[in-house]
Amino acid sequence: MGIDEYLKSTPKLAQLCSQNGWIDNETLSYELMEQGDDQAVVNVTFDEVVMEGSGCVAGRISCYGKMRLTLGDSGQVENSEII
Repeated sequence: MGIDEYLKSTPKLAQLCSQNGWIDNETLSYELMEQGDDQAVVNVTFDEVVMEGSGCVAGRISCYGKMRLTLGDSGQVENSEII
């Protein structure tokens, strides 16, 4: 799967959340910092949506981090790690 699709589906991005909220995929973006034959490094940003106990949105928190992506032969993302 491509980088955008991978980032929108991987649970690893939850490690960057600070309030145990959920990732708003509509705000998810990345910047390619480095790319080699078998890996890429991206800066990732997104809004974490924090909910109240009643189910109402209590707020949004900007989150960011850096990930190393392991790429397969066809350039598809096979694995990742937060760095």
